[in-house]
Amino acid sequence: MENKLLEVSTFTGDGYKPLIDFNCWRVALLRYCDDMDPDTMASLERHMQTDEVFVLLEGKAALFLADGDGSEELSVEMMQPGLLYNVKQAAWHNAVLSRDATILLVENQDTCRDNSEYYPITPAQRAVIVQTSREVFG
Repeated sequence: MENKLLEVSTFTGDGYKPLIDFNCWRVALLRYCDDMDPDTMASLERHMQTDEVFVLLEGKAALFLADGDGSEELSVEMMQPGLLYNVKQAAWHNAVLSRDATILLVENQDTCRDNSEYYPITPAQRAVIVQTSREVFG
C-alpha cells in the first residue's frame, strides 16, 4: 500500500545519487566509486551557491579541504559516524571513502557543475591524499 505521507528512499550503487529534492534543498547519498580512488582522484571542487553538509553513516572517510585558489596545502578531517560536517560555500573539498562507506549529503537542490568550480589536484595534494588513505584504510 502506497503511503501519501511518507517517501522512503535508498541507494546501494556506487558514487553520488540525489534521493530527495524539495524546494531549495537536496538530500543525496555518496558511496565509494572509482573516481574517488586516491591514486586517480582528479580534482577538488567547491560549490559557489551552497554549503554542503556531510554525515558519515557507515565505513571510514577522510574529508580534504583547501583554502585560496585550490592549490593550497590540504587539511584533513577524519570523519566520525553521526557527526555533521558543514563544508562552507566556496571551500575547496573532496573526500576519500572506504569501499563500505556511505555518506549522507545535504546541499542546495540546484547544485551542479554550472555553479561549482574544479581545481586539478596537485602532486603535493595527491601525496597527502594517498598517504592519509593508506594510514586510514590500510
